[in-house]
Amino acid sequence: MNALQQISAFAWHQNITYLVGIVLLVALLLFRFKPGMRRTLANTLGFFLACLAGLFVSGIVDYLGFAGAASALHEIFIVAEGMAVIRLAGLFVFRILLPLARLNPPSILEDLLVILTYIIWGIVRLRYAGVDLSGIVATSAVITAVIAFSMQDTLGNILGGLALELDNSFEIGDWIKADDVIGKVVDIRWRSTSVETRNWETVVIPNSVLMKAKFSVLGKRVGEPEQWRRWVWFNVDYGIPPVRVIEIVQQAIQGADIPLVAKQPAPNCIMMDFDKSSARYAVRYWLTDLANDDPTDSAVRTHIYAALARAGIRLPVPEQNVHVIKEGEKQNQARQSRETARRIDALRKIDLFRLFSESELQAVAESLKFAPFAKGDVITRQGAVAHWLYILTEGEAEVVLETPAGKHTLNSIQAPSFFGEMGMMTGAPRSATVTAKTDVECYQLDKKSFESIIQSRPSIAEEITQVLVARQAELHSVQDDLAEAERSKAQQHSEILDRVKRFFGL
Repeated sequence: MNALQQISAFAWHQNITYLVGIVLLVALLLFRFKPGMRRTLANTLGFFLACLAGLFVSGIVDYLGFAGAASALHEIFIVAEGMAVIRLAGLFVFRILLPLARLNPPSILEDLLVILTYIIWGIVRLRYAGVDLSGIVATSAVITAVIAFSMQDTLGNILGGLALELDNSFEIGDWIKADDVIGKVVDIRWRSTSVETRNWETVVIPNSVLMKAKFSVLGKRVGEPEQWRRWVWFNVDYGIPPVRVIEIVQQAIQGADIPLVAKQPAPNCIMMDFDKSSARYAVRYWLTDLANDDPTDSAVRTHIYAALARAGIRLPVPEQNVHVIKEGEKQNQARQSRETARRIDALRKIDLFRLFSESELQAVAESLKFAPFAKGDVITRQGAVAHWLYILTEGEAEVVLETPAGKHTLNSIQAPSFFGEMGMMTGAPRSATVTAKTDVECYQLDKKSFESIIQSRPSIAEEITQVLVARQAELHSVQDDLAEAERSKAQQHSEILDRVKRFFGL
């Protein structure tokens, strides 16, 4: 036997080739599928190769005749080699196999099992080497007591991490609130828990702090989906009855389709307090994505503002003493004139008012009521009886027909346009549901405001009826209503005109 064979026979055990092959295969899989761990993988592989080199060195020492030293070196590097293999096996199981089975245990569990395996491997090798473990156990008990006393804080963090894991206080992915920190748990390690906040920060909280202090797990309830109740506050003047405010806001929020707002439990509006100069209200809703609290709060506020504006309710401003002077009155008149001119310009773009005189347009403009809607708001609902017309000046609305077979989108209404004309002119129930497809601005014109104009010039009824007939024909063509399409326009004109005259008592 030559020197190289003698060294190799002492240094490397029988299955070293298979072991090296398995290690390289596992390392290749980790390198391919876990790019973020390549640095850790390189360190572990380097340690494994160093152990192989150390085993070869122990063979050289044995060949030189130092049998005792060679055996000690050989056993040390065998233990170290096993630790490197255990580390790679832990990475493979916890980073590749378990995620494939849709299991994501916390890092602290991986560390625990790997360290426990290290200890078992070390004891097995010591026993295999013929070492008496009883003396070591007695000595280690004293050493452990000294270490425990000197590392109380560190051990407290470690035990805290274990306790948090064992009693399932929270899991990775949960949102927690600890003191002034609100964020998502992304890692639970030996010493600390990492929490990512909405401000793109990662806050590291010692486990002992979480064990000693109170913390909240947000949006979590047994047997329920993850959702978190939010409060959106607003004030309204005391002159508006609370019952009316609550009804208006609650109907608007519950009827609107607001992203990330849960349908169940339904949002609600309540009066919370009596403030100095106004009543304080709150809308309570349940947020389904805890990472988007502020944007969803903003969307809810937008719907509250639009609902109150439609009802003619202004949000209060701080009270102060103001000296009204003549110049202020002139500015107010100028502002009103500009607004009236803006409304007249909007009316001129609508077919329904194309034959109106300037004075009639002026009268209509002055009686219009501003009615904004937020995206997702229901503007009119099918079957409702409402004697007013909507003039759409900004945005886009969607017309939906509700049938026993389901909902069908008929068309979209782009500004400038109008809808609800049959309700104002004939008193007919709404034939379809109209929803705000974007944020929209509308003006409402009710029957009472329009009645004086049509009474003073009854011929307007004839002119408007022509527009109504055209709109009805358009609606029936969209609905593919062949029976209605076959009816003559003259017959429809006569029927609608009769309904208009009866409704306005002409």
